[in-house]
Amino acid sequence: MPVSAIEDAATESGGTQPARVSAVASRPRRTLAGLRALLPGVSCVAAVAAAATLLGGVAPVIGAPVFAVLSGIAIAVVRKPAARLRPGITFTSKKVLQGSIVLMGLGLSLGQVLSTGARSLPVLAGTLAAALGMAWMAGRLLGLRGDTRTLIGVGTAICGASAIAATDAVIGADEADVSYSIATIFTFNVVAVLLYPSLGHVLGLSQHSFGLWAGTAINDLSSVVAASTIYGHAAASYGVIVKLTRTLAIIPVCLGLAAVRSRRGQDAAEEPVARRVTVRRVVPAFIVAFIAAAAADTIGLVPVAWHHGLSDLSTWMITAALAAIGLSTDVRHIRQAGLRPLALGAVLWVTVGLTSLGLQALTGTL
Repeated sequence: MPVSAIEDAATESGGTQPARVSAVASRPRRTLAGLRALLPGVSCVAAVAAAATLLGGVAPVIGAPVFAVLSGIAIAVVRKPAARLRPGITFTSKKVLQGSIVLMGLGLSLGQVLSTGARSLPVLAGTLAAALGMAWMAGRLLGLRGDTRTLIGVGTAICGASAIAATDAVIGADEADVSYSIATIFTFNVVAVLLYPSLGHVLGLSQHSFGLWAGTAINDLSSVVAASTIYGHAAASYGVIVKLTRTLAIIPVCLGLAAVRSRRGQDAAEEPVARRVTVRRVVPAFIVAFIAAAAADTIGLVPVAWHHGLSDLSTWMITAALAAIGLSTDVRHIRQAGLRPLALGAVLWVTVGLTSLGLQALTGTL
């Protein structure tokens, strides 16, 4: 039947069908227009991320993510991104960031948690509790706002930028808080890579003990690999497994934060609004996808040969997301933050390192 006939029939029956046909026909055009709006900003972010990746290859101790966020901030200081770039920058800082977390799950077998054994799990749990508890206490003493101390605490306790990214996706923190938190975390990552191998030899740590120390006390996976590889092959192998196990703490922490935020929203809202809060709102979709990705790897749906490529892609996406976050940063907020976030990072860095060694001594794994 011709479209005109459909429209005539619809007009006779109430005149609603032509509007529906027009709306359906306009959807592809709106989608194309949306993609065009994203392209300038995404291209800008990709250029910054590419440069950061090259710099990260030259200075792997620092890493591409650090170069990305610092480059983005530097560009924002010199010249704030134009309005036409903002849709793409915002998309990359949020959606690409969430996608990188899901990809990371494809390289995490849930069976790896069990394979680390009972000896590592007490140290993992203890350092996590110490970092989060100290972040709350020291953050309050330093007068830091809740989001900043949450991001630095989670980044130190779990897996650096990845944990900060996942937490930001749940709590929607200010870009300045995210940028400063990431810069703080990676500052102490660099210090750990430079100092930990020497300290390990001074302390007489075995390959197993150093791998457990690095895996529980250094924030970012790349920094764990760098420090433990310097110490020895066996330390690197065990350190990576411990670190991947530690990364799974993203799931309960983010679910807990989402539940707390939802409860606060209910307390602040009127009764009709509170009743509309559902599980779907409490549990972000990307966390469900992360769990599904890890489960897929556990049952063997993700070929082992893909892991390296997926890890590289996830790192690239995180690098791009951090570049976008840097570009979105209002540097005035960072100036207002002062040295207190850096002081919190230092306190947590020392706390986690000493707690890991102390728990190893108590559990007989040192």
